[in-house]
Amino acid sequence: MSKQQDSPSRSGVFADSTDKRLEAFAESISFDRRLYKHDIRGSIAHAEMLSTVGLISKDEFVQIRDTLKEIESELDADKLPIRFELEDIHMHVEQALIDRIGDVGRKLHTARSRNDQVSTDIRMWIRDALDGIDARLLTLQKAFLSRCDADFDIVLPAYTHLQRAQPVLASHYWLAYIEKFSRDRERIADCRRRVNQCSLGVAAVAGTTLPIDRDQTAKALEFGGVTANSLDTSSDRDFMLETAFVLSVIASHLSGWAEEWILWSTVEYNFIQIPQAFCTGSSIMPQKVNPDTLELTRGKSARVMGNLQTLMLLVKNLPMAYNRDLQEDKPPLFDSFDTIDAMLELAAPIVQDSELNRASIADRLERGYLDATTLMEWMIKKGMPQRRAHHLVGAIVGEAMKRKVSLSELPIDALQEHAPEIDDSVYDCLGSKNAVEAFVSYGSTAPDQVRSQIQRWTELLK
Repeated sequence: MSKQQDSPSRSGVFADSTDKRLEAFAESISFDRRLYKHDIRGSIAHAEMLSTVGLISKDEFVQIRDTLKEIESELDADKLPIRFELEDIHMHVEQALIDRIGDVGRKLHTARSRNDQVSTDIRMWIRDALDGIDARLLTLQKAFLSRCDADFDIVLPAYTHLQRAQPVLASHYWLAYIEKFSRDRERIADCRRRVNQCSLGVAAVAGTTLPIDRDQTAKALEFGGVTANSLDTSSDRDFMLETAFVLSVIASHLSGWAEEWILWSTVEYNFIQIPQAFCTGSSIMPQKVNPDTLELTRGKSARVMGNLQTLMLLVKNLPMAYNRDLQEDKPPLFDSFDTIDAMLELAAPIVQDSELNRASIADRLERGYLDATTLMEWMIKKGMPQRRAHHLVGAIVGEAMKRKVSLSELPIDALQEHAPEIDDSVYDCLGSKNAVEAFVSYGSTAPDQVRSQIQRWTELLK
């Protein structure tokens, strides 16, 4: 038998062998090998369906299934030889099957193309990978939640424009990240629903004339349904773009967290101590303890976002339906998953084991007039129009700045010079801790609101 007949990807129409340079250029086995378990699972389900509808016998199905399981064991042990002329993991598995059981193995590809085979494999792989990322996010949410009770008495300055704005409970900060990662998990669940549609059975582009049962295959592979249009399915990579977008949003949240804690760990902020197990030193400056894990988290987020751009550009000009360009969709997708997984694996212990520098935070808490907005709202509750109160508090802050004191340290006569309506009860809302106690709105940093949210998330994250 000639080489051309032996290769599952080359039919009798080819008279010449493939150029070795093309084999090296076109191969994807170097990166799609990780799909082997999903490929074999899909092939077994496909073979079982072929048996059910009478396209192969029961005995042939058993022979195919058992041989595929043997091949899987060899791949588990990294014992299946890699041959670039076979291009990808799908051809490696099929050729190994043919080498062992001959014509029975050649029947496996009945009513199936590599187009729908690859799409199905990658959908199954993404489905599992999304579940893994979701589990990582849950662990990270729990790490933030575990800090809430211990840090409940700590008040932090919240920033807008990187300028001190208003005081918040540290626990309110931790809950904010839990909310962000909750939305990430919601996006994962929504994305997974669209990923979880079975492509097998659309064949190359138009479907098949053979009497297959697509629903049986989809059910065996735990898909939520089957894709409805063979043309669309053959070209569709929307599910990969959406997945890459979801991972990019996660990356942006992790990068923002990393940036914040990098700043907080500096001498200038001195808010937090990052565990030294996740820091590195300097080759020349012996005093340095650098937050490299956080810096790499911030840096690697760019790769994840860049991968989304790569995928968008890859598909933007492709005509219907399958084009070989789509072989290049897997490296950026795999890289995004690998990168996010590594970032999340390290994020949870950093959150768990970092320590807030209580004394340093408390010592500088009253800098920046964090209680100014609370003073303005105190005046509003006394009946003053918001715009007038806003102007007067600005003048009062200016007075405090001249005297180099906090608002709570201004004497009552200094306050009344600007607003005669002010009385001694104003001091109940001045100072950062009093300001925190003054909040009442749902979702605010009010202690009772924060306790309620801690309880809510404790229940939700069980």
